[in-house]
Amino acid sequence: MTRLLRYPTVDELGTRAADLAARHPRDVRLRRVGTSRAGTPLWLLSVGRGGRQVLVVAGPHANEPVGGATVLRLAERALADPRLTEGADATWNLLLCLDPDGLRRNEGWLTGPYTLGRYFRNFFRPGFLEQPEWLPDGAAAAALPETRALLRLQDELRPVLQCSLHGVDVGGGFVELTRDLPGIARRLAHAAARLGVPRELGAYDALYWPGLGPAVYRIPPPRRGDLTAAITEAAVESTWFHPHRHGTVTAVVEAPMWGVAAVADGSPPADAEATLRTVSGTLRHDTALLRHLLALVRPHLAAAPDAARLLAPVDDYLLVCPRLADAWDPDAGAAARRPLPPLSTARLAALRIAGRRLALRTAGLLHQLVRHAGHDPAGVLPELDRLIDAWCADYRDGCAARWIPVARQCEYQTRVVLAAFELAARGPHPWSRSGEPGWGCGAAVPMHRE
Repeated sequence: MTRLLRYPTVDELGTRAADLAARHPRDVRLRRVGTSRAGTPLWLLSVGRGGRQVLVVAGPHANEPVGGATVLRLAERALADPRLTEGADATWNLLLCLDPDGLRRNEGWLTGPYTLGRYFRNFFRPGFLEQPEWLPDGAAAAALPETRALLRLQDELRPVLQCSLHGVDVGGGFVELTRDLPGIARRLAHAAARLGVPRELGAYDALYWPGLGPAVYRIPPPRRGDLTAAITEAAVESTWFHPHRHGTVTAVVEAPMWGVAAVADGSPPADAEATLRTVSGTLRHDTALLRHLLALVRPHLAAAPDAARLLAPVDDYLLVCPRLADAWDPDAGAAARRPLPPLSTARLAALRIAGRRLALRTAGLLHQLVRHAGHDPAGVLPELDRLIDAWCADYRDGCAARWIPVARQCEYQTRVVLAAFELAARGPHPWSRSGEPGWGCGAAVPMHRE
């Protein structure tokens, strides 16, 4: 295996998958299962010919590229060890990227150098309604061709396990499950410890979800709600739950880019209410600044290339920020607040990171809007640069965010996926050695360092 120094691009994913298929025609198939909105093929790489189908979906979020590296590594692992295919009666179906158009928009930072400022100034993630994992109006009304392709694939394969590969920009690693996989928390802990990845013990994404173990959360069944609830709580139907009818368990596997040790600190906080007041007050202050800058910029964007697509996530973020600030503020009225779960140092750190993330993403998208327009008549770029630099410094110095090399992100995610497969397939399997942890926690997996 080549040393993994950076994330693969859309074109590199396709080229490397085609090369694997050409070199291993008996064991590997590559087929087109759909087409993106911009006409990019959606490629499925299948390894093995067993009856148990595993579906691994990379790139559901445009700014989370680690999954592409992970599916290529999974393909290589499955080819190298028949215990993962023939020995388990399994076929590994690896969707190289669910949102290739969005991934292309991240190529300004994708290949490095990896700094927080470069990432947020070139960050792209579409608005909520253009993210292909979500089914806000149900599967029958799925509008995006990428979504429809994934739904067809799920109904064709009826997988025993589906893994959706995600990346946390700042924070720690965790897993979200539609069904419990007893033992996954121990495997995750082992992989995280071996690879120096902090476990996120109070993930913002799962703030109101039940825990199944440290850094493992149960995804609740979808429910109807307003758009802000859908965006902040994943409270709508999704492609995570669509294959539930086939007996599929879905594991959403999150791997961090910049790790923060505090998200793994389960100790009681010194003064939770003071921290919440600071976090909510900061979010309100930052939101007001960003709304002002947006008001200055918006009148000049009519002719800017792709302004609508960049404005959609900006509007999403500015819609949810006030609601979140109220939800986290201990002084907000009862009508504005939903009771928070028990608070630990880890959970408070996750909320601080989440609030800062919303502001940074918004500022980064506004920065791109002005750059794409080709001029800055409102004179906002210096202020946006100042805010982005200050907020990135807060991540780096205030939260002690540290870059995790791509190879370690990928290896961590690979080990968690393999652990989930072992547990979902149930029973003893030949790839687990007697007296040793299985592939999932990496006891038999060589570590590829940068």
